[in-house]
Amino acid sequence: MGQGRGWEGAVLKLLRAKDFVLTVTEAEDVTADYRRLLLSDGGLLAATGVHPTMWVRLWFTADGRPHQRAYTLVDPDPAAGTFALEFALHEGVASDWARAARPGDTIEATVQGTGFQRPDPAPSHLVAIGDPASLPAVNSLLGALGSAPATLWFEGGLDGLPSHADPHRHEIREVPRRDAGAHLVERVRAELPAVLAATPDPYVWIACDTATTRTLASYVRRELGVPKQRLHALGYWRAD
Repeated sequence: MGQGRGWEGAVLKLLRAKDFVLTVTEAEDVTADYRRLLLSDGGLLAATGVHPTMWVRLWFTADGRPHQRAYTLVDPDPAAGTFALEFALHEGVASDWARAARPGDTIEATVQGTGFQRPDPAPSHLVAIGDPASLPAVNSLLGALGSAPATLWFEGGLDGLPSHADPHRHEIREVPRRDAGAHLVERVRAELPAVLAATPDPYVWIACDTATTRTLASYVRRELGVPKQRLHALGYWRAD
């Protein structure tokens, strides 16, 4: 395993990434644009343990080339050796695989660089900015830090969002995707300062497309002065 993955696979091997083979056991179409797969983990959870927002890299082949995409583990069960992965369906190799996946199908996965540092002090208010691609991570985060009130800016449709949200403590602000993420940036710039000003120890978590994530992370750090240890930002996909 790990052959034919190009320079990305070689770098991960140097970083002592761990490889596993996952097997599809069930498939469910949550909506027309959202598909959930239950998988046996091939020993992954026993070898790595579990933490909030934990993700794996899946390896696909298209046009004779390797492609890797990252997905957050949903409902991991170390005792059973199972977890689910959720796919926001669009054009692409990962979505094509997920649409066709049936029980018994296998996929190679790599675990590397997926650690989670729990904020210290604990957040007095959680700020999350995400979209359908990062929805499983949003749910994991809300579950892990659920005692804190939260404000979530969510770009795109709200189908299935979010399973861990508590309307008494979690405010969801839906934002249509417009102008390649520029509308989300505009909304956050207009609304986030007041949220941060009202709480002593906020924690900001951003996971959108790469360009939008980079823009928002720079704004939060440089213009709003949020310390780097109180900010987590990771681009989940690249816009065409």
